[in-house]
Amino acid sequence: MIGIGNDHAAVELKQAICEHLKERGIEFIDYGIGPGEKIDYPDAAEMVCRDVVSGKLEKAILLCGTGIGISIAANKIKGIRACACSDAFSAKYTRLHNDANALCLGGRVVGAGLACELVDVFLDTEFEGGRHQRRVDKITALENK
Repeated sequence: MIGIGNDHAAVELKQAICEHLKERGIEFIDYGIGPGEKIDYPDAAEMVCRDVVSGKLEKAILLCGTGIGISIAANKIKGIRACACSDAFSAKYTRLHNDANALCLGGRVVGAGLACELVDVFLDTEFEGGRHQRRVDKITALENK
């Protein structure tokens, strides 16, 4: 199960991604807000990421104006490895090498077509493990200090 959350700067992008997930038959929970509503991106990140950490969700898709603010907020939550991406290479390798569990996109940075492509790459790429597991373990050790 995927969780999707957004602030007021990414309402339209969230709607496009939700439609895309439905078309692909991917189950998701929409934690986001709709037109005319307001929420601060740290609050949006926390709602979704708490359920990723608890195991209720497998991954998160988080949206704000640039994808950066919500990724910073998400990465403050123990157990979250969030990445702000605007290209397919980064979306692929953040899963392949970093085992990221939250993809962050900017509603003012990427259009709906690219965003849906990035979501697909992120969701369809498995963690490679191996030598990369050691590095992910080091990231976890840093957050446990």
